[in-house]
Amino acid sequence: MPDAAADGPVDPDVDLRVPAQRSELRRAPWSILAAVSAGGVLGALARWGLTSAFPYRPAEFPWSVFWINVTGCLAIGVLMVLVTEAGPVHRLVRPFLGVGVLGGFTTFSTYVVDIQRAVEDDAAGLALAYLAGTLAAALLAVFAGMRLTRRFALRRPRERP
Repeated sequence: MPDAAADGPVDPDVDLRVPAQRSELRRAPWSILAAVSAGGVLGALARWGLTSAFPYRPAEFPWSVFWINVTGCLAIGVLMVLVTEAGPVHRLVRPFLGVGVLGGFTTFSTYVVDIQRAVEDDAAGLALAYLAGTLAAALLAVFAGMRLTRRFALRRPRERP
């Protein structure tokens, strides 16, 4: 069995020759893994429910996946502002909601497969529209989520004279 410390670091940020860094790998972050797993189940179930309720064929525009990714990106923008700017939150909020729920809900791998299928079905125009439209809408959704959250959720009360 090869010695990882002798072969060099597996992760470029971790030097296994340094005992303090090597001991970090022994501590498993079970609570974080549980939060990500639980959130991922919820997000994936929500996505499955929506794609089952609104199915599409390969030559059709995949509206359900489009809106899943756009609304997920909007929620990511809101969540990141709340987690990083609104004040202290529990350490498991971000892994549960961000990585778990929203990571399980959004599906950019399906987005890529849908584009590939559209191209294979001689619907290159649809594939291009879906490719560019999802990218633009997802980025705008993150931006809108961040801006709207900062504007409405982080408003400071007016100072009285």
